[in-house]
Amino acid sequence: MADGPAAGRPGPAAPLDQTTISAGFVKIFGLGTLILGDSGIGKSESALELVARGHQFVADDVVQIRVTPKGDLAGTAPALSRNFMEIRGLGIINIRAIFGPRAIAREAKVDVVIRLKKWRRGYEVDRLGLKSGNDMTILGRKIPQLAIPVAPGRNIATLIEIACKVHILRQKGYSAPDEIVRRLDRVLT
Repeated sequence: MADGPAAGRPGPAAPLDQTTISAGFVKIFGLGTLILGDSGIGKSESALELVARGHQFVADDVVQIRVTPKGDLAGTAPALSRNFMEIRGLGIINIRAIFGPRAIAREAKVDVVIRLKKWRRGYEVDRLGLKSGNDMTILGRKIPQLAIPVAPGRNIATLIEIACKVHILRQKGYSAPDEIVRRLDRVLT
């Protein structure tokens, strides 16, 4: 008799050094960027716009994440859905066939998480960027996470690009909110 779910027994446990999450995954300015949010919020459409702007597509909807030998996280698409994206109204599209092989990254390090949140009245937003980020933990590793409110008229792809640029600047030690606070302090003293 075989073991596993078909036999009514639990199958083998998933290794502790890999997981699968529901997200889009795009390499933006060299940063592996997970795009998370509720169904229908615009993750795939934003990822498509980012690829059209020259960034590299990794995965749509399902991202397999593993711990690398160096201890970093790396994400890729499952073999079955590699190069494919689902866009409401268009159906399944092949990113490689439309944009060419340079538009694809088979795998990327997971550097930052962008969480798209539907904007609603009363939604608290850190307008100055002074609060420290709300990191997301994946496989025991903390990944910087930025929340972007989604509302009609907002260009989400541009906001995701800028969030990645802000992350890169922070890694280099620059913070615009800290700079404005220093300027205010100088003016007030």
